[in-house]
Amino acid sequence: MSARAIAAQCLQRVIYEGESLTEVLQDRAVASLNPADQALLRDMCFGTLRWHERLSAILKTLVKKALKVADKDVECLLRIGLYQLIYQRKPDHAAVNETVKATKKLKKEWAGNLVNGVLRTFIREQAEVLVQADSAITARYACPDWLLKRLQTAWPDNWADILSASNTHAPMTLRVNQRLQTTAAYQALLQAAGIVAERVPAVDSALRLQTPVGVEQLPGFFSGTVSVQDAAAQLAAPLLDCQSGMRVLDACAAPGGKTSHLLERTHGLHLIALDASESRLKRVTENLTRLNLQAQQITADAGELASWWDGQLFDRILLDAPCSATGVIRRHPDIKVLRRDSDIAELQQEQAHLLRTLWHTLRPGGQLLYATCSILPDENSRQVEAFLAEHPDAYPQPLVAVWGHAQPAGRQILPGELGMDGFYYALLGKTAQETTT
Repeated sequence: MSARAIAAQCLQRVIYEGESLTEVLQDRAVASLNPADQALLRDMCFGTLRWHERLSAILKTLVKKALKVADKDVECLLRIGLYQLIYQRKPDHAAVNETVKATKKLKKEWAGNLVNGVLRTFIREQAEVLVQADSAITARYACPDWLLKRLQTAWPDNWADILSASNTHAPMTLRVNQRLQTTAAYQALLQAAGIVAERVPAVDSALRLQTPVGVEQLPGFFSGTVSVQDAAAQLAAPLLDCQSGMRVLDACAAPGGKTSHLLERTHGLHLIALDASESRLKRVTENLTRLNLQAQQITADAGELASWWDGQLFDRILLDAPCSATGVIRRHPDIKVLRRDSDIAELQQEQAHLLRTLWHTLRPGGQLLYATCSILPDENSRQVEAFLAEHPDAYPQPLVAVWGHAQPAGRQILPGELGMDGFYYALLGKTAQETTT
């Protein structure tokens, strides 16, 4: 089957069956393609989902009668054809012909005339069709209405920049293992290998590549010299400031990027990597093995202490809480399709529960770093403010930094700032118990 036909089936599963793009791309049909076709498929899937709202608006002007549920793969094929014509700048005849051919691969030859007609109509009337589609702000910014409204309310001066950044391709950023190599020395190694990278001013361990490459091309990747991790995520370990001998919890640890960074920075930690998903925890194992690091790994729900906690208090806790992931849409554009406004309240409840529960496991004088890859205040600063109001033994540690925006509690990085993903951090200290005389 062709890359376009498989891409249409992948998109159908995401848009109409609610599966994540990450899961769908693990399918055998995708793996059966050669590397070039896999890259083409990924670009078509990511791009079509990135511009989903705009492509939907365009389709409404071109297809007067909605296709049957059983033929949504044909609709997704039309989305791919439009994406290629608008964003890939593929020659018109090639985009049309290849998309029509894909209908045969889907065993829906009847749809060939439909696809041909719709795409050729768009080519003839492109200017008028785009003006009509873009009259809706949701199409113009390729953002679902619920998220657009939330961002306009939360970030009245920044929402347009946030949405523009979220529609770009995310850079490939590396974290240099400071145990093995300085960032400057590794940058020189990359240069010698013909790979151009620049320093990220706010993050000592980070290098941003001018052009993404396969990890097999990175010097020392398989021996643990370097990892792939966005610069914003690399802030967690230095903020938590662990010291040798400390007992540390990384709650919601998978896939293990922050776990391994904590261990790289500080020798002699007793670190527990906790995650509710056994399959995702395997990613933690893989990362630690590659980096020659060790941590105690437990599969359990962090919010259910009885299932995993031994009663010993932690000196440091990293709570990278489940969230809407609205700060990483450029990496996961399917969020625009899969996430719903009603999800936010449910996520808030889960975040609040985890904060309250894990606070009991932190020793007096200890610190908890609350982190999300969300840009919504309800999940971030308001969540932390509510927690502080309920816990007199908690206080916010000041975060003085060149990155992000100061919030009533914590700091917020918006997508694209300093080239980083959208991320939120709040460092909370626990009042030390007073000694009696």
